[in-house]
Amino acid sequence: MYALQFPKAIPETIVSADKQFIRQFVEAKGAAVIKPLGNKAGEGILFLQSGDRNFNSIVELSTLQGRVPVMVQTYLLEAKQGDKRIILLNGEPIGALNRLSSGNDFRNNMAAGGTVAQTEITPREHEICAQLAERLRKDGLIFVGIDVIGGYLTEVNVTSPTGVREIERLDNTRLGHQIIQWVEQVTV
Repeated sequence: MYALQFPKAIPETIVSADKQFIRQFVEAKGAAVIKPLGNKAGEGILFLQSGDRNFNSIVELSTLQGRVPVMVQTYLLEAKQGDKRIILLNGEPIGALNRLSSGNDFRNNMAAGGTVAQTEITPREHEICAQLAERLRKDGLIFVGIDVIGGYLTEVNVTSPTGVREIERLDNTRLGHQIIQWVEQVTV
């Protein structure tokens, strides 16, 4: 839920366990993504569409019958072109990759069978990184992976964000070394 602190950077998002509130949001948007809080690697992320006959079951399973809140975000059509993971070190972007769906799944996560491709950080994505930088540093979040789709921040990952090895391979760089050097400089 860390991304909720940056309303100008995120897609329309709610957090709720209330099935009717979730239904109203999805009906207003036409389609949305429901995400359990605290999961990893795309686990439990589901696509919701207005009029889906499985809507009640999906929400009931995801919220444990209305007892556990979930994040619901407007579905971004740009997700079909990938989900960009940007690695930040002390609030500054140091590398990125584009995660692409396997074709059998709407999720782009590598753990869900997605592939990776080389990419550049756009001016809009640099703006998003700049919006987050001071807050990340203030909160002591030094090594972070953010996910961006279509110019919107969708997640802030702070527990061992993946993508470093893939960026190193794609860009022929040494992000891991850069991270360790930064840690050594700060702790000396």
